[in-house]
Parts: sequence; C-alpha cells; structure tokens
Amino acid sequence: MISGVLASILMQAATTASSAPALPACNTPQHAEFDFWVGEWDVYPNGSADKVAESRIEKLYNGCAIRENWKPLKGGAGGSLNSLDPATGRWHQTWIGSSPGKVEFTGGKVADGIVLTGYWQHIGGPGKHGLVRMTYTPNPNGWVQQFGEVSYDHGANWSPSFDFIYKPRERD
Repeated sequence: MISGVLASILMQAATTASSAPALPACNTPQHAEFDFWVGEWDVYPNGSADKVAESRIEKLYNGCAIRENWKPLKGGAGGSLNSLDPATGRWHQTWIGSSPGKVEFTGGKVADGIVLTGYWQHIGGPGKHGLVRMTYTPNPNGWVQQFGEVSYDHGANWSPSFDFIYKPRERD
C-alpha cells in the first residue's frame, strides 16, 4: 500500500513539473559578461612559470551563476559564487575560503573585463582590515588575468596584492 501511495505522489510531482512553465534563462548579454572566466585553469603568478593553483570555473543554475573552485597547490582552498543582479547590472561575488568568514564583493563590467571590490577582514593580518579590488581581464591568447589590489585607507590609496594568470588547464 505504501509503495502505491508513493508511486502516486511521484507521478503527480512529475506531471506537475512537466506542465509548469519553464523558468527564464539568464541568457542576456549582461549575464554573459563574465563568461570569459569559465573554464578549467592552471594558475600562475604573472611572469612566472611556477604553477600555484588550479581553478575550475563553471556556469550553473540555468546560466544565472558562475561558481569558482580554487585549489592552491599549497595552503587552503576556497570558492566563490558569482551572480548578476539584472535590476542594477552589478555583479556580486561571495568568497568563502578555508579560514573563517566570507567576503562579499560587488562590481561590474569595465571596458576590458570585470572589477569587483569588497571589504576583507584581517586581509593584512590580525586586526588589519582592507578593501580588496579584483580586476578580471580576458587576454586575446585565451588567458585571463586576475589582478588584486588592497587599500587600508578606504580606497584613497591602492597597493598591488596579487597578479594571477589563468591558463587553460593542461591535460596529462
């Protein structure tokens, strides 16, 4: 009897799901602004041949999100979930790493890529909080540059923090 009831519930759910209107896809030009970052990457400091990480960037959820899986060769891993707010045209990124806390970044399209800025607690060590600005730039050779800057004076002055080059992952 229970299996008959369960089968009936599952059939009703399948019928309801198949008759429901399709969700709109996030397939506008604005939703594609960050697609250049999607891929399987080997990550290097700019100007160095020493790989420091691998990163998998996926477009998910009906095209409405981009998820990053950051896997450094040393140190803690992390990831981000990125989405576009169509009402404002602003991109939002939530970064969660291997240490406690998260960072919320906001930004948008610039001529050459995407710029995101967020307040990162303890970025400069215990008690030293700062703004972090990341610029993602696609290069004609298929690489992507992620250039980071930090400001400890609320954006009045910026200093380089990191400069990574994402190259398509080499398969073994």
